[in-house]
Amino acid sequence: MNQSTSSKNERDTPPEKVKELFSYPKYWAECFGTAPYLPMSREEMDELGWDSCDIIIVTADAYVDHPSFGMAVVGRLLEAQGFRVGIISQPQWSDAEAFKTLGQPNLFFGVTGGNMDSLINRYTADLRLRSDDAYTPDALPGKRPDRSVIVYSQRCREAYYDTPIVIGGIEASLRRIAQYDYWSNKVRRSVLIDSNADILLYGNAERALTELAHQIAAGRSVDELWQLRGTAIIKNELPGGWTEINSTRIDWPAKIDDIPNPYDFHDKKKKQGSAVAAPNNEAQTDVIRIIPLPLQRKAKFDEKTSFIRLPSFNKVVNDSALYAHASRVLHQEANPYNAKPLVQKHGTQDVWINPPPIPLETEEMDWIFDLPYQRRPHPHYGDSRIPAYDMIKTSVNIMRGCFGGCTFCSITEHEGRIIQSRSEDSIIKEIGKIRDQVPGFTGTISDLGGPTANMYKLNCKSQKIQSTCKRLSCVYPNICKHLKTDHSATTNLYRRARAVPGVKRVAIASGLRYDLALKDPKYIEELVTHHVGGYLKIAPEHSEDKTLSKMMKPSISAYDEFKTLFDKFSKKAGKEQYLIPYFIAAHPGCDEEDMLNLSMWLKEHKFKPDQVQTFYPSPMALATAMYYSERNPLAKVRYKSEKLKVIKDIDQRRLQKAFLRYHDEKNWPILRKALQDMGRSDLIGNGSQHLIPPVPQKKVIKKRNNRRR
Repeated sequence: MNQSTSSKNERDTPPEKVKELFSYPKYWAECFGTAPYLPMSREEMDELGWDSCDIIIVTADAYVDHPSFGMAVVGRLLEAQGFRVGIISQPQWSDAEAFKTLGQPNLFFGVTGGNMDSLINRYTADLRLRSDDAYTPDALPGKRPDRSVIVYSQRCREAYYDTPIVIGGIEASLRRIAQYDYWSNKVRRSVLIDSNADILLYGNAERALTELAHQIAAGRSVDELWQLRGTAIIKNELPGGWTEINSTRIDWPAKIDDIPNPYDFHDKKKKQGSAVAAPNNEAQTDVIRIIPLPLQRKAKFDEKTSFIRLPSFNKVVNDSALYAHASRVLHQEANPYNAKPLVQKHGTQDVWINPPPIPLETEEMDWIFDLPYQRRPHPHYGDSRIPAYDMIKTSVNIMRGCFGGCTFCSITEHEGRIIQSRSEDSIIKEIGKIRDQVPGFTGTISDLGGPTANMYKLNCKSQKIQSTCKRLSCVYPNICKHLKTDHSATTNLYRRARAVPGVKRVAIASGLRYDLALKDPKYIEELVTHHVGGYLKIAPEHSEDKTLSKMMKPSISAYDEFKTLFDKFSKKAGKEQYLIPYFIAAHPGCDEEDMLNLSMWLKEHKFKPDQVQTFYPSPMALATAMYYSERNPLAKVRYKSEKLKVIKDIDQRRLQKAFLRYHDEKNWPILRKALQDMGRSDLIGNGSQHLIPPVPQKKVIKKRNNRRR
């Protein structure tokens, strides 16, 4: 792509200068060197010559020293900063004794629920207990508590009351504000309140964690670091001199006149200009100005000292429309280059959420993935098998983030929309490490991807445009014209990877954004020719535009286009290969008619899915806001807005799932009844035009005989 030098400089120059992760002066404990494994016992600490840990990480997962496991990344990152880091993995939580195993940390406890939310890890979408846990030795269930972050934090507080507690990971990240909780069927408070932690780090938190650790080591308190990006903190009083943008209601009158601000009573404040006030029982007298949301664009104020007030916890609990509105605002304030702090009242306290961290540069990503990981579970586990490790031990993470914005997915909320990519050399180096270090390596790299397989090095063409953008997705409802769609960097990476000595095959197992891949057929040819082993998993999710629009997914026609190219390049390579599509049942906005049309589409294309998914309302997702509120936060929320069709009854959810497995005779009885109720008995029969067969004649006769008796 030809661009002028000035355009290139504009794109490559970050708008905010940040400190590189590897540029911090090392903490004094650096003299102890690098630990083979981060210690899990006093005996290991003694072998290392440690009298104490500076930081102790408490995790709900087994400790695997691999860059795909959060506790390993965080631990090795802090170790590289010079700190002594210990691990308490899957402790017994009935009392505080297990949390004293390594003694009292000098700086803080870091608490995480692990690589998955603890409740999603333990329960199915039907709220049934899972029989195994992939992140536990031998997949044993029951090794983590429900709401692990809350439970672990409370036990840390009991063990050492005065030690600061820092919570992070996906469980804390997705619960940073008041959130609908599917498992209790109610809106819960921010996990920061319930856990009694001192600070919450959300997203990929390397920047915030590094700065926090060095500042606490230098003697500063957590309260002094209240403006640290990528964090949330509880505040009893809001800072003076700031402007509050009031977004606590959705029914502002069409015209709002400027009226005196009742909180603008200090002379110093008056000199800074007149203010606009709105009815707001949650306002703080420390705030210099209060601006109703409709006047935000008209009023003059300092953007750098302004925040958005969300509807309070009490309001979103009692008003689902306000919950949907708060969710919409949260997702609109996700761009680290233009997001404002968010504030939400919980009782007498405010949860202050700072803007997301500035994305990592390629050099920083390379540095993190080059830390001295052992790439295997801690020896403490012996020969026990950890399924999650088996799945990823020969895979390579090449990037972070996802700009797809699928409403049912939590990746965007956690990792952000801006893609952070590693260099080719760093990735090739890691492939060499896998070849040389992973026991039993057979020559196959099981995946070369990340949240999405084909977003490597795809970013906005203009940093200026990116810094002002508030789109929820770069590829929906259409692919943004400012998005780089050239996949040549990924194609070149694939070619280098499969040329590494000792590597026989490089598979691609991460989800593929096929509408994006259509922009570069050469990438599809490379993928299909060399990196598909007979089957490629792909996720159109649905066939009907009405439902797809609530998912922020492309039309099924994009799938058809991709399949055409997939078949073409498979034939050219002399291979017989197939697409395995994934679909979701019971998504908000999806009714029985949509599911019927989807099942007919499946039958027409001769698909008989074995593994199907029922919509799972994960915390903070936009689709979860749809599920709870029955409103669509993708558009401006109004009380008069049309309600969405939302399936909450367990039997109806199972019916929608049955439509996906129309070929399973166990589902035929409920499908027959559903089709009759829908007036579509014409789809019951033995012909090719029918969806399911009628009741067998033998059963009909038997039923008649039973009635006669």
